[in-house]
Amino acid sequence: MVVGSVSRGCQVVVIGGGPGGYVAAIRLAQLGKDVIVVEKRARMGGVCLNEGCIPSKALIHAADVAYEAGHAQAMGVTVEGISVDLAKMVEWKDGIVDRLTGGVSFLFEKNGVEVVKGEARFIDDRRLAVTTDDGVVELEFEQAVIATGSSPMALSGFDVDGETVIGPREALSLQEIPERLVVIGAGYIGLELGTVFRKLGSEVTVVEFLPEIFPTMDTEVGKTLKRSLKKLGIKLHLSHQALSIELGSPAVVVAAHRDKDQALRLEADKVLISIGRVPNASLLGLEGIGVALDDGGFVCVNEKMQTNVPGIYAIGDVVGGALLAHKAYQEAKVAAEVICGEPAAFDSLVPAVVYTDPEIAVVGMSETEAREAGHEVVTGNFAFKASGRAMSLAATDGFIKAIADAKTGLLLGLVAVGKGVSELIGEATLALEMGAFLEDIALTIHPHPTLSEAVQEAVEAALGKAVHQVNK
Repeated sequence: MVVGSVSRGCQVVVIGGGPGGYVAAIRLAQLGKDVIVVEKRARMGGVCLNEGCIPSKALIHAADVAYEAGHAQAMGVTVEGISVDLAKMVEWKDGIVDRLTGGVSFLFEKNGVEVVKGEARFIDDRRLAVTTDDGVVELEFEQAVIATGSSPMALSGFDVDGETVIGPREALSLQEIPERLVVIGAGYIGLELGTVFRKLGSEVTVVEFLPEIFPTMDTEVGKTLKRSLKKLGIKLHLSHQALSIELGSPAVVVAAHRDKDQALRLEADKVLISIGRVPNASLLGLEGIGVALDDGGFVCVNEKMQTNVPGIYAIGDVVGGALLAHKAYQEAKVAAEVICGEPAAFDSLVPAVVYTDPEIAVVGMSETEAREAGHEVVTGNFAFKASGRAMSLAATDGFIKAIADAKTGLLLGLVAVGKGVSELIGEATLALEMGAFLEDIALTIHPHPTLSEAVQEAVEAALGKAVHQVNK
């Protein structure tokens, strides 16, 4: 680490040590570049490792274990005296985070990546001023990669105080299960965390401004998830705007219907704000070096992850699009390889997963998008209620839907809702990347009994060759 230095030079500086930044740094070092990473957090890994992807999935799994243990009577399994120690659960989650963030630091050391802890701001297009605990360090560079990520969007009138009003970061470190939790925002973070606390025993109410959940996805996705949320006992208020909060014990959230003269007063011990994310670009001094931003404040880049300023690249959440770690991984590799003179461009499909119950996973075009793109569309559906493996897992909610061009049979997209579909979407992503046709997947033997064979079943339904359900 650079401490107390006035000036330091490197070939490439990477601003941010999250999924995009640390992957870019490691790949650049592997390709022979002298790399410095500037990171303001105490630990590497960004939001994803510290307070996002990894810790949330750990708590989701722990909540699933507790919930399934208490609902296994139909299988002949009765577990009495189930109790949840949330503080211990959070401690277990933190142990996972420690191992993974420590792993990134280990990889930096082994690949010769240097780290400067502090906040960066561009002096000009070849110099950074980094404010550290020991003063300001000036870094000179040949090329820079901006990988500063995103932060939760604020909601007017609902200032996050860490006590009553919390964001996703605070929600993942609560020491006690709130009796009543109001979630404002029915996006993937709000619904994932709302499901966690409902399974742990909280009374959960979700307030969402839009009339549907996940409106850009296949319509059956929202319908299926709404049924499951209702089954779990989560109250969902769509087309409602959260107006204000009255702090107290309990607090009261006031929400109004967008189109009706209807107001709600929702009591809450905790209020989770999760209405979207904004790019971390405003404090970097980008306007001073002429880097172009879009109307949302995201950094504009081309397919090579280059900004409009030569030598300045940007990747991950800060460039917009799908705010997903695996997109940042790929963009990081592209940027590193372009910097090192290798042929690379970001032209990959990005699968998306929501870890609700049931899980949601999509890749490629939806049916609506395929039609809008001019395709004559054929679809095939297979419901998990017809799957032997899903029955044996007591997880029959959901379906697989294959979307293809009716004339050629070219696969265009796949929608999956159900237990474990996050592990199935990789097959569909590979198929789409390779330009697979329905027949290619139909002729691929899938093991039985598995959830993965539902992909083959859905494709066979699209071909009119369904065996384990009636052809439509």
